[in-house]
Amino acid sequence: MKKLFTNLNFQVIAGILLGVIVGYYFPSFGPTANVISKTFIKLITMLIAPIIFFTIVLGISGMSDLKKVGRVGGKALLYFEIVSTLALVIGVIVANVLKPGAGFVRGHTGDASKLAVYQKAAAEMHWGDFLAHIVPGNVFEAFAQGDILQILFFAILFGFGLSLMGNAGQPVISLFDKLSKVFFNIMRIVMRVAPLGAFGGMAFTISTYGIKTLKPLALLMGSVYLTTLFFIFVVLNIICRIYKFSLWQYLKFIREEILIVFGTSSSESVLPLMMEKMEKFGCSKSVVGLVIPAGYSFNLDGTTIYLSMSVIFLAQVFHLPLTLFQQMTIIGILMITSKGAAGVTGSGFIILTSTLAAIKIIPVEGVAILLGVDRFMSEARAITNMIGNGIATIVIAKNEGEFSEAAEQHLIQE
Repeated sequence: MKKLFTNLNFQVIAGILLGVIVGYYFPSFGPTANVISKTFIKLITMLIAPIIFFTIVLGISGMSDLKKVGRVGGKALLYFEIVSTLALVIGVIVANVLKPGAGFVRGHTGDASKLAVYQKAAAEMHWGDFLAHIVPGNVFEAFAQGDILQILFFAILFGFGLSLMGNAGQPVISLFDKLSKVFFNIMRIVMRVAPLGAFGGMAFTISTYGIKTLKPLALLMGSVYLTTLFFIFVVLNIICRIYKFSLWQYLKFIREEILIVFGTSSSESVLPLMMEKMEKFGCSKSVVGLVIPAGYSFNLDGTTIYLSMSVIFLAQVFHLPLTLFQQMTIIGILMITSKGAAGVTGSGFIILTSTLAAIKIIPVEGVAILLGVDRFMSEARAITNMIGNGIATIVIAKNEGEFSEAAEQHLIQE
Protein backbone atom coordinates (compact mmCIF):
# COMPACT_ATOMS: atom_id res chain seq x y z
CA MET A 1 0.00 0.00 0.00
CA LYS A 2 2.86 2.37 0.86
CA LYS A 3 4.41 1.69 -2.55
CA LEU A 4 1.12 2.68 -4.24
CA PHE A 5 0.83 5.99 -2.38
CA THR A 6 4.43 6.95 -3.17
CA ASN A 7 3.98 6.13 -6.89
CA LEU A 8 4.01 9.34 -8.99
CA ASN A 9 1.37 7.99 -11.41
CA PHE A 10 -1.04 7.34 -8.53
CA GLN A 11 -0.33 10.75 -6.99
CA VAL A 12 -0.97 12.59 -10.29
CA ILE A 13 -4.24 10.68 -10.90
CA ALA A 14 -5.32 11.47 -7.33
CA GLY A 15 -4.44 15.14 -7.91
CA ILE A 16 -6.53 15.27 -11.10
CA LEU A 17 -9.58 13.63 -9.44
CA LEU A 18 -9.30 15.86 -6.38
CA GLY A 19 -9.01 18.88 -8.69
CA VAL A 20 -12.27 17.95 -10.44
CA ILE A 21 -14.09 17.56 -7.08
CA VAL A 22 -12.71 20.79 -5.59
CA GLY A 23 -13.33 22.76 -8.81
CA TYR A 24 -16.93 21.53 -9.01
CA TYR A 25 -17.95 21.99 -5.36
CA PHE A 26 -15.74 24.99 -4.47
CA PRO A 27 -15.64 27.25 -7.55
CA SER A 28 -14.30 30.16 -5.47
CA PHE A 29 -11.05 28.20 -5.16
CA GLY A 30 -10.44 28.79 -8.91
CA PRO A 31 -8.01 31.76 -8.64
CA THR A 32 -5.90 29.96 -6.01
CA ALA A 33 -5.89 26.79 -8.12
CA ASN A 34 -4.69 28.84 -11.10
CA VAL A 35 -1.77 30.18 -9.05
CA ILE A 36 -0.82 26.61 -8.03
CA SER A 37 -0.95 25.39 -11.65
CA LYS A 38 0.97 28.36 -13.05
CA THR A 39 3.65 28.07 -10.35
CA PHE A 40 4.27 24.41 -11.22
CA ILE A 41 4.52 25.19 -14.94
CA LYS A 42 6.93 28.06 -14.15
CA LEU A 43 9.08 25.63 -12.14
CA ILE A 44 9.35 23.47 -15.27
CA THR A 45 9.82 26.31 -17.76
CA MET A 46 12.73 27.74 -15.74
CA LEU A 47 14.60 24.50 -16.52
CA ILE A 48 13.66 24.19 -20.21
CA ALA A 49 16.14 26.74 -21.63
CA PRO A 50 19.32 25.40 -19.94
CA ILE A 51 18.37 21.74 -20.46
CA ILE A 52 17.70 22.28 -24.20
CA PHE A 53 20.91 24.29 -24.57
CA PHE A 54 23.19 21.78 -22.81
CA THR A 55 21.57 18.73 -24.47
CA ILE A 56 21.91 20.15 -27.99
CA VAL A 57 25.47 21.44 -27.46
CA LEU A 58 26.61 18.12 -25.97
CA GLY A 59 24.85 16.17 -28.74
CA ILE A 60 26.38 18.18 -31.60
CA SER A 61 29.86 18.45 -30.08
CA GLY A 62 29.80 14.65 -29.67
CA MET A 63 29.10 14.10 -33.38
CA SER A 64 32.18 13.21 -35.37
CA ASP A 65 30.47 14.13 -38.67
CA LEU A 66 29.06 17.66 -38.61
CA LYS A 67 27.16 17.05 -41.87
CA LYS A 68 25.10 14.63 -39.83
CA VAL A 69 23.56 17.53 -37.87
CA GLY A 70 22.13 19.03 -41.06
CA ARG A 71 20.97 15.61 -42.25
CA VAL A 72 19.17 14.86 -38.97
CA GLY A 73 17.57 18.31 -38.94
CA GLY A 74 16.46 17.97 -42.57
CA LYS A 75 14.93 14.53 -41.99
CA ALA A 76 13.15 15.79 -38.87
CA LEU A 77 11.61 18.77 -40.69
CA LEU A 78 10.51 16.56 -43.60
CA TYR A 79 8.90 14.09 -41.19
CA PHE A 80 7.19 16.94 -39.29
CA GLU A 81 5.71 18.37 -42.49
CA ILE A 82 4.42 15.03 -43.78
CA VAL A 83 2.85 13.91 -40.48
CA SER A 84 1.37 17.29 -39.50
CA THR A 85 -0.14 17.69 -43.00
CA LEU A 86 -1.67 14.22 -42.60
CA ALA A 87 -3.10 15.37 -39.25
CA LEU A 88 -4.65 18.42 -40.97
CA VAL A 89 -6.25 16.31 -43.70
CA ILE A 90 -7.66 13.81 -41.16
CA GLY A 91 -9.10 16.69 -39.10
CA VAL A 92 -10.87 18.12 -42.17
CA ILE A 93 -12.25 14.71 -43.23
CA VAL A 94 -13.61 13.84 -39.76
CA ALA A 95 -15.19 17.30 -39.36
CA ASN A 96 -16.93 16.83 -42.74
CA VAL A 97 -18.18 13.35 -41.84
CA LEU A 98 -19.35 14.03 -38.26
CA LYS A 99 -20.52 17.63 -38.93
CA PRO A 100 -20.20 18.80 -35.28
CA GLY A 101 -21.36 22.33 -36.12
CA ALA A 102 -24.41 21.44 -38.22
CA GLY A 103 -26.97 21.52 -35.39
CA PHE A 104 -25.34 24.26 -33.33
CA VAL A 105 -27.58 27.03 -31.99
CA ARG A 106 -25.76 30.28 -32.60
CA GLY A 107 -27.25 31.96 -29.58
CA HIS A 108 -24.35 30.53 -27.61
CA THR A 109 -21.69 32.88 -28.99
CA GLY A 110 -19.24 32.77 -26.10
CA ASP A 111 -17.40 35.74 -24.61
CA ALA A 112 -17.03 38.14 -27.52
CA SER A 113 -15.22 40.70 -25.31
CA LYS A 114 -12.14 38.46 -25.24
CA LEU A 115 -12.06 38.18 -29.02
CA ALA A 116 -10.55 41.64 -29.58
CA VAL A 117 -7.30 40.49 -27.96
CA TYR A 118 -6.88 37.62 -30.43
CA GLN A 119 -7.95 39.73 -33.42
CA LYS A 120 -5.30 42.34 -32.56
CA ALA A 121 -2.61 39.67 -32.09
CA ALA A 122 -3.55 37.99 -35.37
CA ALA A 123 -3.41 41.30 -37.24
CA GLU A 124 0.10 41.89 -35.89
CA MET A 125 1.41 38.50 -37.06
CA HIS A 126 3.64 38.57 -40.13
CA TRP A 127 4.93 35.18 -41.26
CA GLY A 128 8.16 36.57 -42.72
CA ASP A 129 8.91 38.10 -39.33
CA PHE A 130 8.33 34.68 -37.76
CA LEU A 131 11.23 33.22 -39.79
CA ALA A 132 13.45 36.20 -38.93
CA HIS A 133 12.49 35.76 -35.26
CA ILE A 134 14.32 32.40 -35.16
CA VAL A 135 17.64 34.31 -35.05
CA PRO A 136 17.98 35.95 -31.60
CA GLY A 137 18.95 39.62 -31.51
CA ASN A 138 20.24 39.05 -27.99
CA VAL A 139 21.20 35.58 -26.75
CA PHE A 140 20.65 36.44 -23.09
CA GLU A 141 17.19 37.82 -23.88
CA ALA A 142 16.32 34.55 -25.67
CA PHE A 143 17.24 32.62 -22.51
CA ALA A 144 15.41 35.10 -20.26
CA GLN A 145 12.20 34.78 -22.32
CA GLY A 146 12.58 31.00 -22.76
CA ASP A 147 12.19 31.25 -26.56
CA ILE A 148 12.70 27.60 -27.64
CA LEU A 149 13.35 28.36 -31.33
CA GLN A 150 15.98 31.01 -30.61
CA ILE A 151 17.70 28.84 -27.99
CA LEU A 152 17.68 25.93 -30.45
CA PHE A 153 19.30 28.08 -33.17
CA PHE A 154 22.01 29.45 -30.85
CA ALA A 155 22.73 26.03 -29.29
CA ILE A 156 23.28 24.48 -32.74
CA LEU A 157 25.78 27.22 -33.64
CA PHE A 158 27.47 26.92 -30.24
CA GLY A 159 27.72 23.13 -30.66
CA PHE A 160 29.30 23.57 -34.10
CA GLY A 161 31.77 26.13 -32.72
CA LEU A 162 32.71 23.87 -29.81
CA SER A 163 33.21 20.80 -32.02
CA LEU A 164 35.60 22.76 -34.27
CA MET A 165 37.91 23.25 -31.26
CA GLY A 166 38.68 19.51 -31.15
CA ASN A 167 40.46 18.36 -27.98
CA ALA A 168 40.84 21.96 -26.76
CA GLY A 169 37.05 22.05 -26.26
CA GLN A 170 36.99 18.99 -23.95
CA PRO A 171 37.09 21.00 -20.67
CA VAL A 172 33.99 22.95 -21.78
CA ILE A 173 32.22 19.73 -22.83
CA SER A 174 33.07 18.13 -19.48
CA LEU A 175 31.75 21.19 -17.59
CA PHE A 176 28.53 21.27 -19.66
CA ASP A 177 28.01 17.55 -19.06
CA LYS A 178 28.19 18.09 -15.29
CA LEU A 179 25.90 21.14 -15.46
CA SER A 180 23.40 19.17 -17.56
CA LYS A 181 23.24 16.49 -14.86
CA VAL A 182 22.66 19.16 -12.20
CA PHE A 183 19.64 20.53 -14.10
CA PHE A 184 18.17 17.06 -14.59
CA ASN A 185 18.57 16.46 -10.84
CA ILE A 186 16.70 19.71 -10.16
CA MET A 187 13.98 18.53 -12.54
CA ARG A 188 13.56 15.29 -10.54
CA ILE A 189 13.07 17.38 -7.39
CA VAL A 190 10.49 19.60 -9.13
CA MET A 191 8.57 16.57 -10.41
CA ARG A 192 7.73 15.61 -6.84
CA VAL A 193 5.17 18.46 -6.83
CA ALA A 194 3.66 17.41 -10.20
CA PRO A 195 0.51 16.03 -8.47
CA LEU A 196 -0.04 19.48 -6.96
CA GLY A 197 0.35 21.10 -10.39
CA ALA A 198 -2.13 18.65 -11.93
CA PHE A 199 -4.57 19.32 -9.06
CA GLY A 200 -4.36 23.09 -9.56
CA GLY A 201 -4.77 22.90 -13.34
CA MET A 202 -7.85 20.69 -13.17
CA ALA A 203 -9.46 22.59 -10.27
CA PHE A 204 -9.01 25.89 -12.13
CA THR A 205 -10.50 24.52 -15.37
CA ILE A 206 -13.61 23.07 -13.71
CA SER A 207 -14.21 26.01 -11.34
CA THR A 208 -13.72 28.66 -14.04
CA TYR A 209 -15.56 27.14 -17.00
CA GLY A 210 -17.86 24.67 -15.29
CA ILE A 211 -18.96 21.34 -16.66
CA LYS A 212 -22.21 22.90 -17.96
CA THR A 213 -20.25 24.89 -20.56
CA LEU A 214 -19.42 21.62 -22.29
CA LYS A 215 -23.00 20.84 -23.34
CA PRO A 216 -23.44 23.23 -26.31
CA LEU A 217 -20.10 22.24 -27.81
CA ALA A 218 -19.96 18.63 -26.64
CA LEU A 219 -20.08 17.26 -30.20
CA LEU A 220 -17.07 19.31 -31.28
CA MET A 221 -15.18 18.24 -28.16
CA GLY A 222 -16.07 14.60 -28.74
CA SER A 223 -15.02 14.90 -32.40
CA VAL A 224 -11.64 16.40 -31.49
CA TYR A 225 -10.94 13.73 -28.87
CA LEU A 226 -12.06 10.96 -31.25
CA THR A 227 -9.84 12.29 -34.03
CA THR A 228 -6.76 12.61 -31.80
CA LEU A 229 -7.31 9.03 -30.56
CA PHE A 230 -7.63 7.84 -34.18
CA PHE A 231 -4.45 9.71 -35.08
CA ILE A 232 -2.50 8.18 -32.18
CA PHE A 233 -3.76 4.58 -32.34
CA VAL A 234 -4.04 4.26 -36.12
CA VAL A 235 -1.74 6.74 -37.90
CA LEU A 236 1.08 6.87 -35.35
CA ASN A 237 0.68 3.14 -34.67
CA ILE A 238 1.27 2.41 -38.38
CA ILE A 239 4.45 4.54 -38.23
CA CYS A 240 5.57 2.60 -35.14
CA ARG A 241 4.99 -0.73 -36.91
CA ILE A 242 6.94 0.44 -39.99
CA TYR A 243 9.90 1.29 -37.76
CA LYS A 244 9.48 -1.89 -35.69
CA PHE A 245 8.70 -0.64 -32.21
CA SER A 246 5.60 -0.98 -30.05
CA LEU A 247 3.27 1.98 -29.60
CA TRP A 248 1.90 0.37 -26.41
CA GLN A 249 5.35 -0.08 -24.88
CA TYR A 250 6.19 3.53 -25.76
CA LEU A 251 2.95 4.85 -24.22
CA LYS A 252 3.50 2.71 -21.13
CA PHE A 253 7.00 4.16 -20.81
CA ILE A 254 5.77 7.78 -20.89
CA ARG A 255 2.57 7.26 -18.86
CA GLU A 256 3.72 9.66 -16.12
CA GLU A 257 4.27 12.41 -18.68
CA ILE A 258 0.84 11.77 -20.26
CA LEU A 259 -0.86 12.17 -16.86
CA ILE A 260 1.06 15.36 -16.05
CA VAL A 261 0.15 16.89 -19.43
CA PHE A 262 -3.50 15.89 -18.92
CA GLY A 263 -3.55 17.61 -15.53
CA THR A 264 -1.69 20.78 -16.54
CA SER A 265 -2.93 21.07 -20.18
CA SER A 266 0.64 21.95 -21.15
CA SER A 267 3.01 19.76 -23.19
CA GLU A 268 5.88 22.07 -22.17
CA SER A 269 5.44 20.85 -18.58
CA VAL A 270 7.17 17.59 -19.57
CA LEU A 271 9.63 18.81 -22.23
CA PRO A 272 12.78 18.20 -20.11
CA LEU A 273 11.37 14.85 -18.91
CA MET A 274 10.66 13.73 -22.49
CA MET A 275 14.23 14.50 -23.51
CA GLU A 276 15.54 12.32 -20.70
CA LYS A 277 12.97 9.56 -21.36
CA MET A 278 13.78 9.37 -25.09
CA GLU A 279 17.47 8.85 -24.26
CA LYS A 280 16.53 6.05 -21.86
CA PHE A 281 14.28 4.53 -24.54
CA GLY A 282 17.31 4.16 -26.79
CA CYS A 283 17.64 7.37 -28.83
CA SER A 284 21.06 9.06 -28.95
CA LYS A 285 21.58 12.36 -27.12
CA SER A 286 22.37 14.17 -30.39
CA VAL A 287 19.10 13.13 -32.07
CA VAL A 288 17.03 13.85 -28.94
CA GLY A 289 18.62 17.27 -28.56
CA LEU A 290 17.71 18.27 -32.10
CA VAL A 291 14.33 16.59 -32.68
CA ILE A 292 12.44 17.13 -29.40
CA PRO A 293 12.91 20.95 -29.18
CA ALA A 294 12.30 21.37 -32.93
CA GLY A 295 9.20 19.15 -32.64
CA TYR A 296 7.74 21.44 -29.97
CA SER A 297 7.81 24.18 -32.60
CA PHE A 298 7.12 22.38 -35.88
CA ASN A 299 5.43 19.06 -35.07
CA LEU A 300 2.18 20.08 -33.35
CA ASP A 301 -0.06 17.24 -34.55
CA GLY A 302 -2.75 17.80 -31.91
CA THR A 303 -2.84 21.54 -32.57
CA THR A 304 -3.19 21.07 -36.34
CA ILE A 305 -6.07 18.60 -35.86
CA TYR A 306 -7.82 21.09 -33.58
CA LEU A 307 -7.28 24.02 -35.96
CA SER A 308 -8.55 22.19 -39.05
CA MET A 309 -11.64 20.86 -37.24
CA SER A 310 -12.40 24.26 -35.70
CA VAL A 311 -12.40 25.98 -39.10
CA ILE A 312 -14.78 23.40 -40.61
CA PHE A 313 -16.91 23.49 -37.42
CA LEU A 314 -17.33 27.28 -37.69
CA ALA A 315 -18.20 26.99 -41.39
CA GLN A 316 -20.99 24.57 -40.40
CA VAL A 317 -22.17 26.85 -37.57
CA PHE A 318 -22.55 29.77 -40.00
CA HIS A 319 -24.11 27.50 -42.67
CA LEU A 320 -21.30 28.17 -45.14
CA PRO A 321 -20.87 25.10 -47.36
CA LEU A 322 -17.21 24.97 -48.38
CA THR A 323 -16.23 23.60 -51.79
CA LEU A 324 -13.41 21.06 -52.10
CA PHE A 325 -11.17 23.81 -53.50
CA GLN A 326 -11.92 26.08 -50.52
CA GLN A 327 -11.15 23.27 -48.09
CA MET A 328 -7.87 22.53 -49.88
CA THR A 329 -7.07 26.25 -49.64
CA ILE A 330 -7.75 26.14 -45.89
CA ILE A 331 -5.41 23.14 -45.53
CA GLY A 332 -2.73 25.00 -47.47
CA ILE A 333 -3.05 28.11 -45.31
CA LEU A 334 -3.07 26.06 -42.09
CA MET A 335 0.11 24.26 -43.21
CA ILE A 336 1.79 27.67 -43.05
CA THR A 337 -0.02 29.37 -40.16
CA SER A 338 0.12 26.37 -37.81
CA LYS A 339 3.93 26.51 -37.97
CA GLY A 340 3.72 29.98 -36.46
CA ALA A 341 2.09 28.62 -33.33
CA ALA A 342 5.45 28.20 -31.64
CA GLY A 343 6.38 30.81 -29.06
CA VAL A 344 3.11 32.75 -29.39
CA THR A 345 1.04 33.34 -26.26
CA GLY A 346 -2.52 32.08 -26.78
CA SER A 347 -1.26 30.52 -30.00
CA GLY A 348 -4.33 28.37 -30.74
CA PHE A 349 -6.73 31.31 -30.97
CA ILE A 350 -4.24 33.66 -32.63
CA ILE A 351 -3.47 31.14 -35.38
CA LEU A 352 -7.17 30.32 -35.82
CA THR A 353 -8.07 34.03 -36.00
CA SER A 354 -5.31 34.79 -38.51
CA THR A 355 -6.38 31.80 -40.65
CA LEU A 356 -10.02 32.94 -40.74
CA ALA A 357 -8.83 36.45 -41.63
CA ALA A 358 -6.72 35.01 -44.46
CA ILE A 359 -9.46 32.85 -46.05
CA LYS A 360 -12.09 35.64 -45.76
CA ILE A 361 -14.99 33.14 -45.88
CA ILE A 362 -15.92 32.47 -42.25
CA PRO A 363 -16.65 35.41 -39.86
CA VAL A 364 -13.66 35.94 -37.56
CA GLU A 365 -16.12 36.68 -34.74
CA GLY A 366 -16.95 32.96 -34.72
CA VAL A 367 -13.79 32.28 -32.69
CA ALA A 368 -15.64 33.63 -29.63
CA ILE A 369 -17.88 30.54 -29.75
CA LEU A 370 -14.88 28.36 -28.93
CA LEU A 371 -13.51 30.42 -26.03
CA GLY A 372 -15.52 28.62 -23.34
CA VAL A 373 -14.51 25.06 -24.21
CA ASP A 374 -11.02 25.54 -25.61
CA ARG A 375 -9.49 24.72 -22.24
CA PHE A 376 -11.26 21.33 -22.20
CA MET A 377 -9.78 20.44 -25.59
CA SER A 378 -6.27 21.60 -24.74
CA GLU A 379 -5.51 18.29 -23.00
CA ALA A 380 -6.16 16.38 -26.24
CA ARG A 381 -3.95 18.79 -28.20
CA ALA A 382 -1.09 18.77 -25.70
CA ILE A 383 -1.03 14.98 -25.21
CA THR A 384 -1.12 14.34 -28.98
CA ASN A 385 1.67 16.88 -29.56
CA MET A 386 3.84 15.23 -26.89
CA ILE A 387 3.24 11.64 -28.05
CA GLY A 388 3.89 12.63 -31.68
CA ASN A 389 7.18 14.33 -30.83
CA GLY A 390 8.45 11.29 -28.96
CA ILE A 391 7.60 8.99 -31.88
CA ALA A 392 9.27 11.42 -34.32
CA THR A 393 12.45 11.23 -32.22
CA ILE A 394 12.47 7.40 -32.27
CA VAL A 395 11.80 7.33 -36.05
CA ILE A 396 14.67 9.75 -36.83
CA ALA A 397 17.01 7.92 -34.42
CA LYS A 398 16.24 4.55 -36.04
CA ASN A 399 16.60 6.03 -39.52
CA GLU A 400 20.02 7.43 -38.59
CA GLY A 401 21.23 4.23 -36.90
CA GLU A 402 21.31 6.21 -33.63
CA PHE A 403 18.92 3.95 -31.71
CA SER A 404 19.89 1.33 -29.13
CA GLU A 405 17.66 -1.73 -29.51
CA ALA A 406 19.26 -3.15 -26.34
CA ALA A 407 18.06 -0.17 -24.28
CA GLU A 408 14.50 -0.58 -25.59
CA GLN A 409 14.49 -4.33 -24.85
CA HIS A 410 15.82 -3.71 -21.34
CA LEU A 411 12.94 -1.29 -20.64
CA ILE A 412 10.36 -3.76 -22.01
CA GLN A 413 11.65 -6.51 -19.73
CA GLU A 414 11.52 -4.30 -16.62
